[in-house]
Amino acid sequence: MINEIICPECKGKEIVRRGYIETRLSGKKQRYYCKSCSKKFIPQNPFFRMRNTPEKITCALDLFFRGLSTRGVQEHFKAFFPHNSDHSTILRWARKFSLKIASFTDNLKLNTGNYIELDEMEYHRRKSHKQKRGVDKNWFIDSIDIKTRFMVSSAYVKHRSMNSIKQVLSRIKEKSSNIQTITTDGLTAYQNIVKKTFGYNIKIRKYLVEHKVVNASRGEGFNIWVERMHNTIRHRTKTFRGFHGSLGSAYALMKGIEIYYNFIKKHESLKGKTPSELAVPKLKLGVNKWLDLIMLS
Repeated sequence: MINEIICPECKGKEIVRRGYIETRLSGKKQRYYCKSCSKKFIPQNPFFRMRNTPEKITCALDLFFRGLSTRGVQEHFKAFFPHNSDHSTILRWARKFSLKIASFTDNLKLNTGNYIELDEMEYHRRKSHKQKRGVDKNWFIDSIDIKTRFMVSSAYVKHRSMNSIKQVLSRIKEKSSNIQTITTDGLTAYQNIVKKTFGYNIKIRKYLVEHKVVNASRGEGFNIWVERMHNTIRHRTKTFRGFHGSLGSAYALMKGIEIYYNFIKKHESLKGKTPSELAVPKLKLGVNKWLDLIMLS
């Protein structure tokens, strides 16, 4: 009996091996048989029914989030792969697998420091042809842990509202229990949300998190670490010339950029390590980190 394999039909565990199936793309794979419902099946992975290999798909993700356009990735593949992929397909891969990986990475518990910087960036999104023509002003709200340089929480939202900010702060609270100080700019919406989100200790008569405000217009300086991260993000997104289509599409691409920043990109300030190596030391990723993250998700 093979207990670790579960039947996709009846969720039964009485599984035995029953021959092999060989395809041109996936090669030879073990087939299983369920004694409970008599179903024959092959265990599915995130690339099930994909017409391209996992290596090619993850290569496209890596090239795209490192700075190539979708058409640039298409031209690159044209030189190395007999079966080329259209630029629109590459964009769909970026959206699909970014959201899939985010469903795993957003739930990771982090070993962060005690100091967080939080800020927002303005973006413009051009509506799709199915919608009314025009441009929407959107916001990317994000936060960074100073110790590990990990982007702890982010959200691409239509409005810079109190609910959107609270959403980002709530995720910070869920993912790390070490936070003692959060620094923001002078936006008035932050003043009460930060304290309310993290709570108040009645016994010591003190808020559980200290909220510091740095107002650049008053000459108080900048939140340098989150602004440095914004420069990195802007360097990648400026080639988009504004986002196109739905809010969900822009959200998915920004999630991909967050994943690249945290798990793929090596930081010189961290001596060649990625933020995830410090914030999630138990997470061991191989050479193809995109593939490992997709399989874990």
